[in-house]
Amino acid sequence: MSQVHNKPPGRWTLTLPNDVQHVPQLSMFVEDICTAINLDEMTMLQMNLAIEEAVVNVMSYAYPEGVNGHVDIEVTATDEWLTFVITDTGKPFDPTKSAEVDITLSAEERRIGGLGIHLVRRLMDDIQYEYVDGHNILTLRKKRE
Repeated sequence: MSQVHNKPPGRWTLTLPNDVQHVPQLSMFVEDICTAINLDEMTMLQMNLAIEEAVVNVMSYAYPEGVNGHVDIEVTATDEWLTFVITDTGKPFDPTKSAEVDITLSAEERRIGGLGIHLVRRLMDDIQYEYVDGHNILTLRKKRE
């Protein structure tokens, strides 16, 4: 069961189970926020893609097969930044330490994996990871123009 909470102006939260069937709800959540803060359609699409990639990675890999978990998404919007904080209690994983993907190679030559974090790196202006008290905390920030 997912939960959406409205916080003070400029702050929203969403909790989803680690099940990719809930991705459409995540997309609606991101779109609603982008609309509320008047982002253009291209930026909205980019934010949706980046956040979906990050959250689907958590849903797919953070918890062992058959283990029920959740992912929390907290969003803060200021005049300068749009910040997404994605938190889970799955196994520790720092996506910022993933090797860069060589996109000059053909699909056959390229190793499997890594394109999601590559997209996130390209679409966001700042990415930070920390593991605190059993929680993976991934912070993605986009400068508002």
